Amino acid sequence: MVTCYLRYVLDPYKLAEFEHYGTLWIPLVERFGGQHHGYFLPSEGANNIALAMFTFPGLAEYERYRQDSMNDPECIAAFQYAEDTRCILSYERSFFRPVFGKK
Repeated sequence: MVTCYLRYVLDPYKLAEFEHYGTLWIPLVERFGGQHHGYFLPSEGANNIALAMFTFPGLAEYERYRQDSMNDPECIAAFQYAEDTRCILSYERSFFRPVFGKK
């Protein structure tokens, strides 16, 4: 199991556009076999930082999703929406593995 953590730097005047972008991606990740844990928009503190997390069974499944998404019309449209609105200034991607308590 691998969880992708995304940290976005946003245009703070385009939070509505970014929120729409997030609503586009949640079902797409799930359609490709991932479990989306949501987008987290600014509330208190910095007004231009957002987060997203989603999990795939393993890194191979995540890589397959990344490749397949580049040819999927809905994914391409979501990428284009972000580019057209310029709501995302930059982002960084990290991967984590979970640790669970003993049973």
